[in-house]
Amino acid sequence: MEFSSKLLENAVYEMSQLPGIGKRTALRLVLHLLRQPEEQTSHLTKALNTLRGEINFCANCHNISDTALCEICANPNRDASIVCTVEDVRDVMAIENTSQYRGHYHVLGGKISPLDGIGPQDLNIASLVEKVKAGTVSEVIFALSSTMEGDTTNFYIYRQLEDLSVKTSTIARGIAVGDELEYADEVTLGRSILNRIPFENSLKS
Repeated sequence: MEFSSKLLENAVYEMSQLPGIGKRTALRLVLHLLRQPEEQTSHLTKALNTLRGEINFCANCHNISDTALCEICANPNRDASIVCTVEDVRDVMAIENTSQYRGHYHVLGGKISPLDGIGPQDLNIASLVEKVKAGTVSEVIFALSSTMEGDTTNFYIYRQLEDLSVKTSTIARGIAVGDELEYADEVTLGRSILNRIPFENSLKS
């Protein structure tokens, strides 16, 4: 792809680093921004810079938050004894949209994937184990996507918790194997949480 401007080429390159954005799409987005009033582009730039500079991660669950403690963890009406383990903030948003879950979350920040160089030490697993050891958690729900990496992560965490006094469960397989939670419809996802099963049972299937 030939560019008439080095500035344009640099902008397209940076835009194309985003997931799912190829160079042609990046070029279309950059040209769109150029056609907009400069003020609008400035608003976008400011929002992104503020996001990177001021965003927090909840001290309790690792969810993205504007404050030290996210709104979910700070809500006294949520059941802190039930913790739903998810990969990232997209899964929190997907589950919250179902309005079927009133517990807390624990955001791992990814899944175990040796091929990608991601091991247990790279995820927020140790803090989950410590949370359970503190004795305030009665149930841990595994809500990772039903992929090889998701199942591997679930099993690893299960082995870390199996000698502790905590119930472990997994969402029902209303979510198809290989599907990501964020793409599941709200009714299916909501039912999968409500109809969750003991994690040991999933090992026998």
